[in-house]
Amino acid sequence: MYSQKIQNLSESATIAIATLATELKAQGRDVLSFSAGEPDFDTPQVIKDEAIRALNSGYTKYTPVAGIPELLETIAGKLERENGLVYSPKEILVSNGAKQSLFNAFQALIEQGDEVIIPSPYWVTYPELVVYSGGKPVFIPTNENTDFKITPKQLKEAITPKTKMLVLTTPSNPTGMVYSKDELTQIAEILKGSSIWVLSDEMYEKLIYDTQFTSCASISEDMMARTITVNGLSKSVAMTGWRMGYLATKDLKLLKLMNNLQSQCTSNINSITQRASIVALNGEADRDIEMMREAFQKRRDLACELIENINGLSVLKPQGAFYLFINMQDVPGYNGDSMRFCQRLLEVEGVALVPGKAFGMDGYVRFSFACSNEQIIEGCNRISRFIVSNII
Repeated sequence: MYSQKIQNLSESATIAIATLATELKAQGRDVLSFSAGEPDFDTPQVIKDEAIRALNSGYTKYTPVAGIPELLETIAGKLERENGLVYSPKEILVSNGAKQSLFNAFQALIEQGDEVIIPSPYWVTYPELVVYSGGKPVFIPTNENTDFKITPKQLKEAITPKTKMLVLTTPSNPTGMVYSKDELTQIAEILKGSSIWVLSDEMYEKLIYDTQFTSCASISEDMMARTITVNGLSKSVAMTGWRMGYLATKDLKLLKLMNNLQSQCTSNINSITQRASIVALNGEADRDIEMMREAFQKRRDLACELIENINGLSVLKPQGAFYLFINMQDVPGYNGDSMRFCQRLLEVEGVALVPGKAFGMDGYVRFSFACSNEQIIEGCNRISRFIVSNII
């Protein structure tokens, strides 16, 4: 009765945990959720003011599928100014969040049997979209010894005649680690001369701590030609509900194909969001963005200190994003099932974490520090109490 491809598609584990936490709250439970990848800050006022102006001026009609010219020009300017990437407006497609950008890219490029290399741990959506598009995810396992990043040797060994794409996420969700310019250069050398695409997810680029961000496509002309740069405003500008993502590619035929796909499923994104996004990208909200980044960095430091003091837990301090990927393999009584651990923690202490199993790496949990210091402190106290009670 139902298509096999849709039955093979799983619900996002992060959304599932967040939904369960919300349901428990509705039942009157005292729940602290560290599961959602959403800033707790409000959208900057200067952005909201522009949306109000657009609404009051009647800017409520259809727009071009790819986005209004002013927004495409602003994105192109941002990419050149901040990332050293020279794209023309006609090489950019605005979509309903970065998830749709990813969906467009996978659907336009992946055919039955194509292999897509994905470093593990990975964001939960990547393999689901690859499989839905007919492709085969090829996971490259990483560990703390390499800061959860793939090595050139691993990449070289993973490439086969069926390899169609490499997915890179920097900063990473769930680990928060950032690929350096030198590391990206080494990856570029491995790919040189091949026909392999690179999908570079740079959603967290403005949430960087103690390091520098390098955009993948800026490494070389060769990387620029093969890279699809994906970004958006959800995380760094606290605009999750506005649903604004975008991608850029030098391949105009590919852009046209993705535009065709989007025209048949959603058409343009919200017209008011487009007007507001111009302000978010042209520098007017930079002071607010930096305020949020500084707050996240302080929360990161606090959360890392507290987690390291809990028996059996350890964490590699993230360089970006707002997640801790916590190693729990030395927790007394832990049976190797991160899903079970998270379920019990939620039931007993009302603390919602995302199991590492959802990201392809059991033995870990993801903890979002996109919340107040008070919540971080109380949450860590509950986690510690749960572990000490040894009722896992």
